[in-house]
Amino acid sequence: MFDELSQRFEDAVKSLRGQATITETNVDSALKEVRRALLEADVSLAVIKEFVADVRAKALGAEVVRGINPDQKFIQLVHEALVEVMGGGNAPLANADTAPTVVLMAGLQGAGKTTATAKLGLHLKEQGRRALLVAADVYRPAAIDQLQTLGRQIGVEVFSLGAEAKPEDIAAAGVAKGRAEGFDTVIVDTAGRLQIDAAMMEEMVRIRTAVAPDEVLLVVDSMIGQEAADLTRAFHEQVGLTGAVLTKLDGDSRGGAALSIRKVSGAPIKFIGTGEKVEALQPFHPERMASRILGMGDVLTLVEKASKEVELADVARMQQKLQEASFDFSDFVQQMRLIKRMGSLGGLMKMIPGMNKIDDGMLKQGEAQLKKIEAMIGSMTAAERQQPELLAAQPSRRRRIAAGSGHTPADVDKVLADFQKMRGFMQQMSRGGLSAGLPGMGGGFPGLGGGLPGLGGGLPEMGGVFGHPGASARGGAAPRPPKPTKKRKGFGQL
Repeated sequence: MFDELSQRFEDAVKSLRGQATITETNVDSALKEVRRALLEADVSLAVIKEFVADVRAKALGAEVVRGINPDQKFIQLVHEALVEVMGGGNAPLANADTAPTVVLMAGLQGAGKTTATAKLGLHLKEQGRRALLVAADVYRPAAIDQLQTLGRQIGVEVFSLGAEAKPEDIAAAGVAKGRAEGFDTVIVDTAGRLQIDAAMMEEMVRIRTAVAPDEVLLVVDSMIGQEAADLTRAFHEQVGLTGAVLTKLDGDSRGGAALSIRKVSGAPIKFIGTGEKVEALQPFHPERMASRILGMGDVLTLVEKASKEVELADVARMQQKLQEASFDFSDFVQQMRLIKRMGSLGGLMKMIPGMNKIDDGMLKQGEAQLKKIEAMIGSMTAAERQQPELLAAQPSRRRRIAAGSGHTPADVDKVLADFQKMRGFMQQMSRGGLSAGLPGMGGGFPGLGGGLPGLGGGLPEMGGVFGHPGASARGGAAPRPPKPTKKRKGFGQL
C-alpha cells in the first residue's frame, strides 16, 4: 500500500539530511521531489499545488528547535499536511437518534460495492450493532445472490424482494422491516453502472427520497487514482454524499485517490477496504495513513487487529509458557493461524515502524517458509508437537515427518534446531530482554508472545527459519536479545 509514494517521500527528505537549517533553497529542492511523488501517485493537480504551497509556507516559517534536524522538522510538516488533506481526523458512521440508521451504498459497477456492503455489515456486527442488508441491485446478474451468500457467511440477515421489484420499493420495504423488527442499522446496496449516466442518478435520487438515509456512502475503487475525486464530486452534486468507502487499497501502491477525495469533493473517507476477505474493512484514520505513507508504521491499527483475534486469557497463558520455555509446536501453529486471520505477513510487518523497507520478495519467502513449517508440524503426532524433545532424541521420527510432509530430513532437522533457539530467545524476551513491547500487551502485541510468531526477532530466511538475524541455523546457544537501537526522531518526538 502506497509503496511508491513512501519511497518518493523518503527521497525528498534525503535532500535535507545533513543541513544545518531550513532554507528556501533546500526546501524547494525537497518539495520538487514531493511534487513529483504526488504527480506519480496520480493525485489531483489542484490538490498538489495547494499541498506543496502549504508545506513550503510552513517550512520557511518554521523554527527548528535545538536537537531537531531540518529533515525531521520537514517530516513533521509533511505529516501534518497529509493528515489535513485526507480529512484531519476519523469521520465515524452516523448513529441516528431514532432507529434504524439508514446507510445507502452507491458507486460504479466493479468498485466492490456489494462486497463493501457485507463488509460494513460485519464491521457493525462486531461493534454490537444489529444490521440488516437490503439487496436493491436488480440489474447486475447474481448481485442479490452474492449479497445473500455473503450475509449467510457473516451471519447478517439480508432482505430482498427479488429482481422484479423497483429498487426504491425494495429499499423502502427493507427500512420498514428494519424499523419493525428492531434493527438499529439498515444498509441498502444499490445498482451501479459502468459510467455515470442520467438514469442511474435519477434512480439514486428516487431511492434517497424513499428511505431518507442518514448516510450516503460512495464506494470508490482506489485504483482509478485522481478520477476518484471527480467521481465523488459528481455523485455529491447530484445525490448528496456524506462519505466514501475506498476499496482495493491493498493493491494501490500510488495513493492518489486517498489523497484527492476529501480535498476535491468535500466528502470524508469513512472506511477503507484492505483485502478481498469480508473482514478486510477498517475505519479510515488520516493520521495513521499519513504515518504509513511516511514509513512510520501504524502500530495502533496493528494492535486493533490483534485485539479482535486474541483473548486476554490466551495472552497470559502464552506469556507463562514463554517464561517457562514450554512453548511447543502446537502453540506455534496457533500463532501462525492468528497471523493469517489478521492478514498477510507483509502487510502486518509494514505496520511496524521501520519495517517498511523490508523487501517484498523476502517477505514472500518468509510466508512460503512458514507454510513449509506448518506442513511439517501437520505430520507430527500430538505427543511430538507438545514435546519437541522427542524429535531430537529419535532420528526415525524426523525421517517419518519429512516423508509425510514432502520435505527432507535435513529440513526437519533445521526446523527443530531453529525452534529450540527460538524458545530460548523468546524466553529471554519475556523476562525483560525485549519485553517492554506495548504497555499492557504482555511484552508484545496481543497473542504474539512478545513478537511475531515464528520470527523470533528476525524474519524467515534471515539467519534461520526462526532465529535472530545472524544466528546460524544449527548448534550454538540461544542468541542474546539484540541491543536496543538508537531511535530515529520522527514527528512523534518533536
